[in-house]
Amino acid sequence: MAAMKEDRGDLDLTKRIEELEKSLSIALEINDKFQRDNKKLADKVRVAEGETSIVKGIGINSPEMRAMKKLTEEKDELIQELRMRIRDMLLISEQHRSILGAEITDRKRLEKEVKDLKVQMSEYLSVRTRGAGSVS
Repeated sequence: MAAMKEDRGDLDLTKRIEELEKSLSIALEINDKFQRDNKKLADKVRVAEGETSIVKGIGINSPEMRAMKKLTEEKDELIQELRMRIRDMLLISEQHRSILGAEITDRKRLEKEVKDLKVQMSEYLSVRTRGAGSVS
């Protein structure tokens, strides 16, 4: 009976070895598939990184980008020039306001003088007219 158990034990071990060999075979196939997929993905990543690098290089140094940079610089210079002109015009405007204020003050003074002279002239003519009328 012991020999029978031993024979059966050898049979169980043989089955177990076969099962483990099948499992190992399946695991190796899965591992190979993952390694192939990983290599494919690594290649795709490398290609994508290369393309990205090329796009960045072309984008920054492309004729369009250079033209855009030049245009931006020209516009910045124009903006700076216009700001300077506005500043100059504001200074001139302030000077004109000051001059205009002085001229308005002079005009008012001259209008008052003209008014006073008219009053004096009127008084003078009135006295002269009365004086001429009393002499007759």
